[in-house]
Amino acid sequence: MSDNPYYSRTDTAKLNVDDEEWKKILDEEVFYIARKKGTERAFSGKYWDFEGIGTYYCAVCGNKLFKSDSKFGSSCGWPSFFEADRPNSVNYEEDYTFGMSRTEVLCGRCESHLGHIFDDGPPPTGKRFCMNSVVLDFEPDQEGSK
Repeated sequence: MSDNPYYSRTDTAKLNVDDEEWKKILDEEVFYIARKKGTERAFSGKYWDFEGIGTYYCAVCGNKLFKSDSKFGSSCGWPSFFEADRPNSVNYEEDYTFGMSRTEVLCGRCESHLGHIFDDGPPPTGKRFCMNSVVLDFEPDQEGSK
């Protein structure tokens, strides 16, 4: 993301960037999902069945979101995690689109749409963060990844 001046894996300051600016910076698919609250097709994303060991970051701003040790195979077709990296990694917003009542998960730094959270995950949290691969960047641990 060298053309994105807002991307940083160390800066945790909140961003206030409008969609017009994001549209100039992000590729079309990332913009659609992150800023227009789109969803990638189930079983189509690069991380839905990925087993690498490392860290997942927001593809829009670089915010640290999830560690691979919280990822699990949920068979839903999207990468799923049972907890965020830290409490302020993500924010939550009620989502009533498509006649459903869900909780949307937003990046805690740039407020981009990441996916939704459900109460059908494994212990210890019982949560399932159902995320879109296209809005995630993965960095393998130095030990490497599968």
